[in-house]
Amino acid sequence: MNDDVVNPEPFVVPAGFAPLNWRRGFGQVMGTLYERAEATGGFTRAFLVEERHTNGMKNCHGGMLMAFTDMVFGHSVSLLRKDHHWITIRLLADFVAPAALGDWVEGTSEIVGQHDDLYTTRGRIWVGERTVLTGAGVFKFATRRKAPR
Repeated sequence: MNDDVVNPEPFVVPAGFAPLNWRRGFGQVMGTLYERAEATGGFTRAFLVEERHTNGMKNCHGGMLMAFTDMVFGHSVSLLRKDHHWITIRLLADFVAPAALGDWVEGTSEIVGQHDDLYTTRGRIWVGERTVLTGAGVFKFATRRKAPR
């Protein structure tokens, strides 16, 4: 083990990002995710790749990238009805480049179609100017939330 993992440089969250405070479930276990509202009405979500997110090559594990992608792509749908939970029907991803330990990973998505109660989104995950993942998802509203977000 080397000192850069034991004593990493302090990380400063980029301006405009606020932590998402999941208090239970998988979102809490993943670690802190962040969100920034965009002037266009869209959003950007983000996270810092920590050692617990990495594979043997010290890159972000594909499972973490998929979980983050699910939370980014599905969020486009949740903005339509904040009083309902949503479920993932399909999530497709093309892994284009790695995200390394210490990288600040960002992502966003948009709704590109609707048929009956199914919503199709497409999105992108990136580090700086480098695309890490592109993909699409199909989502559906589920049960009503006990308390709106």
